[in-house]
Amino acid sequence: MIEAVRSWLTSIAAVTLMLTVIQTLVPEGTLRKISGFTGGLLLLAALLQPVLKTDLGRMRLDFSDYSAAIENRAAELNTAGKEEMAAIIAGRTVAYISDKADALGLEGITVRVETEPGTDGVPLPVSAVLAGPYSQDLADWIAGELGIPAERQVWHEGKN
Repeated sequence: MIEAVRSWLTSIAAVTLMLTVIQTLVPEGTLRKISGFTGGLLLLAALLQPVLKTDLGRMRLDFSDYSAAIENRAAELNTAGKEEMAAIIAGRTVAYISDKADALGLEGITVRVETEPGTDGVPLPVSAVLAGPYSQDLADWIAGELGIPAERQVWHEGKN
């Protein structure tokens, strides 16, 4: 490998030296422009020599590891996104229930909401645990407005 690089660099140096001598000897004018252009093409060929000698038919590119890594990372990000969305929905539902409890005049109500993915994969609130005095109005509102039935509402009265 080192010998190939050394040979390549030597050929580039030789072509460059030869072009410099030719440019010095050729008189000004059209002939000098033509020799400069031709010399540039020769230098480009010397620079591209390793690429031109490469047998692309024998070269095999294996991207299976990369595609598997991409699929794994996409699945991780999808899971993390769903978890984050569930946390946001649960937090907003807690705030919504707390605001309604305040509007009903209930003080000291703390709420915890659990979510589960719906049919379309979007997390939906499915149960609520409330600590504070029981309120039938709030329980009915939670069932009607949020779709959390009374059997999925757990009330801990007197615990804040």
